[in-house]
Amino acid sequence: MTLSDELRIALDGKWRHVREQSRKELAEMDLAYDHDLTLDQARARVLEQMKQLVPTGIPAAGFRESSGGTGDPGMAVTGIEMLAQFDLSLMVKAGVQWGLFGGAIENLGTERHHQAYIPGLINLDILGCFAMTETGHGSDVQSLETTATYDPATQEFVINSPTPSSRKDYIGGAAAHAQYAAVFAQLITKGEGYGVHCFVVQLRDDEGNDLPGITTSDDKHKGGLGAVDNGRIMFDQVRIPRENLLNKYGQVDEGGTYSSPIESSNARFFTMLGTLIRGRISVGGSASAATEVALSIAGRYALKRRQFGPDDEHEVLLMDYRMHQRRLLPLIAKSYAMRFAQNQLVARMDRIQRSDDPPPPHQQRELESRAAGLKAAQTWHATKAIQEAREACGGAGYLAENRLTTLKGDTDVFTTFEGDNHVLFQLVAKELLTSYAQEVGGLDPVGLVRFAAGTVADVVKERTAASQLIQRLIDARPGSSDDDHDLLDRGTQLNLFEDREQHVLETAARRLRRAGQDPVEAFAVFNAAQDHVIRAGRVHIERIVLEAFTAGIARCEDPEAQELLRDVCSLYALTAIEEDLAWFMGHNRLSDTRAKTVTHLVNDLLEKLRPHTLTLVEGFGVPESTLNAAMLLD
Repeated sequence: MTLSDELRIALDGKWRHVREQSRKELAEMDLAYDHDLTLDQARARVLEQMKQLVPTGIPAAGFRESSGGTGDPGMAVTGIEMLAQFDLSLMVKAGVQWGLFGGAIENLGTERHHQAYIPGLINLDILGCFAMTETGHGSDVQSLETTATYDPATQEFVINSPTPSSRKDYIGGAAAHAQYAAVFAQLITKGEGYGVHCFVVQLRDDEGNDLPGITTSDDKHKGGLGAVDNGRIMFDQVRIPRENLLNKYGQVDEGGTYSSPIESSNARFFTMLGTLIRGRISVGGSASAATEVALSIAGRYALKRRQFGPDDEHEVLLMDYRMHQRRLLPLIAKSYAMRFAQNQLVARMDRIQRSDDPPPPHQQRELESRAAGLKAAQTWHATKAIQEAREACGGAGYLAENRLTTLKGDTDVFTTFEGDNHVLFQLVAKELLTSYAQEVGGLDPVGLVRFAAGTVADVVKERTAASQLIQRLIDARPGSSDDDHDLLDRGTQLNLFEDREQHVLETAARRLRRAGQDPVEAFAVFNAAQDHVIRAGRVHIERIVLEAFTAGIARCEDPEAQELLRDVCSLYALTAIEEDLAWFMGHNRLSDTRAKTVTHLVNDLLEKLRPHTLTLVEGFGVPESTLNAAMLLD
């Protein structure tokens, strides 16, 4: 095998067989987005493409065998991620159908819902959408305005949109194809509210017409994802049977009495949302997959396109310019890091979701926190890297036939999907600062301030993968910083990341603990420290990603590939340190001299990795035949 093959094997991770199957089967399908189609034509085409996916087994993998699936959560997430290499509209459409709508039915419903809906939604006899976000509320799901009021006289729930801002909005599938919706609404019975629950509501008849009381409309053109039929839904006193409440975590009996196995409304709400974590993991992984495509295109173009030179007779390859290396190679290194972190996250999710027993609350919350933080890091990386890839290809990159503008438009909204990225980093920090305390629900600033941990050292040092390896590397780092090249030592890099995280978390906790019991004062203290809190979430995820990369290198079995990965990992680590030099210098972690050394070492690594550019992009495993960039064919 070639060196790029060995890199691909290392990056493919546990579900390598799914990736290999997808590369072969998906490459044989005509999945590329066609810019010449109208909205209606593009939407119809992607629906037909979804039907071609059913025989691959990927849709069924996301559901338990008892529900009619094959019970392989890791395969389901990996399979959705692989679609992003071909067409992000198809990935999103599939994710809504099988991940969000199907996930709500499976994880929030009970056996009667599984039997009634899951076989049909797997094979697309039932088309659904996920109606959570409203015009007035996105990230703040607990404040949704749609109501579901129980009427004991008819044993029905009445679904209603009481205000213009309660309109369900940006809902994939709502504009055209969805027959049913998983609707999130405030459950009200006997005059009392019990918080947000999920209900199955039929939207359209067999001819595609809105049912009485339901008004759907079309979001039409967006910044990307042209084949996804995003739309809006309004409900006017729509009656549904009592049985349409997805009742795993909350039930209303015939007389209207509410009951739940989880007494706390906060805990109940976040338990329900926690079961839907697969969507957030898929968004992050798919953003990374799209980034790998963009960097594969830009990297290959830089090895083909020549520009200027020492004289009129000799032009130089773009990739031989230091600035071009600076633009692309660190982004390639970060994409490697993100893939290793994604593999680790998917493996953990798979392990937890396969278990018959519920995980300890701490483990579930840690999984949710990591999924939130990685999604933010991956999608922001996608936005930056795809834009840089576009610019690195000059005017050719701006042509739709070279895919980069499509990738840019399609992934732009991923920073908003499944939660705004700033909010998600805030969630990460909240879990760390409260030591994953069950008592603190959501993003309540006052609760966060009051429960801020007295010490966070143990939380920072708790590692969940390859902990012995990480500690051994840190313990073995050079004892003196006199040698500038100790910055290439993995233990030194890990220690710098860990030390930064601990300091940021502890100082954030101290700032939050200044508040008293007054809610107004507590909110003011939180608001003043919000940038600090979000920074805590970001540096935590950077540390997690570096540890995942380190563990991934240890699992690589080929010595040559392992050696190359070490250099790629150092480029990722030192680039991250270089981007945050102000903090490391301002907090006396790096002297002026050593800070300058960081930049020198980055440049040395760029020179060392330049001959491996093609090998590194081939390691992503995006088949050259599927890149569909016309400029690479000249």
